[in-house]
Amino acid sequence: MTLIVLLLGLAVGVLVGLLGIGGGVVLVPALVYLLHMDQHLAQGTSLFILLPPVGLGALREYWNQGQADLRAGILCALGMLLGGYLGGLIAVPLASRHLKGLFGCFLILAAFLLWRKPQAEHRIPVSTGGESAGG
Repeated sequence: MTLIVLLLGLAVGVLVGLLGIGGGVVLVPALVYLLHMDQHLAQGTSLFILLPPVGLGALREYWNQGQADLRAGILCALGMLLGGYLGGLIAVPLASRHLKGLFGCFLILAAFLLWRKPQAEHRIPVSTGGESAGG
């Protein structure tokens, strides 16, 4: 089991650095289905796991390349600190099956939005009629 947990951390770390995704998107389902954790335990464990490595690991490379906005990061972190606390107050009393369903709905919504966005970017612009065909 130690090896599985270590490999899971390695895989999630690569995805965080590569795609910028929240590790919990991969980590929570993996903890629930690979390690058979309860949804609450998986989410709490994910929060604990992600605290230092995400803040220090991937950020280091982005910071070195000038790809991190310090002001936006601090402001968003403050909002996340408060929001995380409030979210925890809501999540902990929920039944595990409801929490798992809510988490699944979030993943489906995120997948839909990500799938839909590239479709819109590949559309051919429609002429407004103000341009001549001959150039």
